[in-house]
Amino acid sequence: MAASNVGKGLLLKSDPIASAFRDEIKAALAQSSRRPRLVGILATAGAPSKMYAEFTKKQCEELGFEFVLKTVGSAANSTLSDGEGVEEAILEANNDNEVDGIMVYYPIFGVQQDHYLQQVVSPLKDVEGLHFKFHYNLYHNIRYLKPESLLSSVTPSEPPPPVVDDKAPAGFVKSILPCTPLAIVKCLEYTRVYNTLLPYGDRAYGKTITVINRSEVVGRPLAALLANDGARVFSVDIDSIQEYTKRPARDSSENDQAARYHPRHVVRPCSRSLEECLGLSDVVVSAVPSASYKVKTEWLKDGCICINVAADKNFDKDVREKASLYMSTIGKVTIMMLLRNL
Repeated sequence: MAASNVGKGLLLKSDPIASAFRDEIKAALAQSSRRPRLVGILATAGAPSKMYAEFTKKQCEELGFEFVLKTVGSAANSTLSDGEGVEEAILEANNDNEVDGIMVYYPIFGVQQDHYLQQVVSPLKDVEGLHFKFHYNLYHNIRYLKPESLLSSVTPSEPPPPVVDDKAPAGFVKSILPCTPLAIVKCLEYTRVYNTLLPYGDRAYGKTITVINRSEVVGRPLAALLANDGARVFSVDIDSIQEYTKRPARDSSENDQAARYHPRHVVRPCSRSLEECLGLSDVVVSAVPSASYKVKTEWLKDGCICINVAADKNFDKDVREKASLYMSTIGKVTIMMLLRNL
């Protein structure tokens, strides 16, 4: 280690984490009778979306997937508006039996209309886990589903099978999870934040985690995933801080051992400041889409793990003076989760 790095935390690249899943995906593809086909729908000329589409194409071709990029709206013709023709492209892919997965490059119109488009994508072809069926399961800590249930508009009435391990029981498949939150969980498993000595489904117990930005695509589902795995999570947004946890309130009078914790996370208001949350947190994840936003290094807990999810760096340059591990990007792992979902 260079002298200049003595006492500094480790800058952890995403490559070794992505490589493990790349090998898993290759092994699964070797057992497949044909190349799965992913359709990417690009409806905006925005540079981040175009770069993500190109990166997806490259990864698909390297691994042996078939990738078809459909450009509509301003991505196809500068005289058209953003998003023009995107719904028609989704419906066409839904009805094409040769298409196995659909990926739409958001944002296009804005939160409300983009949410509508996410529900237009068939849940049978949703590789991003953005359909209501998958979001419902995520927030209710339902980890498996019967494939035929995706064809029904009714939420399941029967209790889900008990969580034993990472494999779905007979007659069930694993519920699809959104790619970026899932990638972050896999990074935390790799860094041993998840304790494999604990029961599956509760391996983040004992960890306090702050997630900055409560977006519907990354922040809120990530907070729910982590809390459902046992962590105490502070979900920070521009106007509020919430606490996500399966543990009962400290003033709870419940004595029943079976009620030690809830079957899924609950959300409570939090009166702590961001500085207080960071000072308690073993892990800090930031996903603020702003080049000017920075997490103050002086507020971090000594030895914490910091993960930057945003395209811009949300942490100060001296973050490794406090953090034991720092990941500046997780994009390669996110792509692997997309292809794993496919």
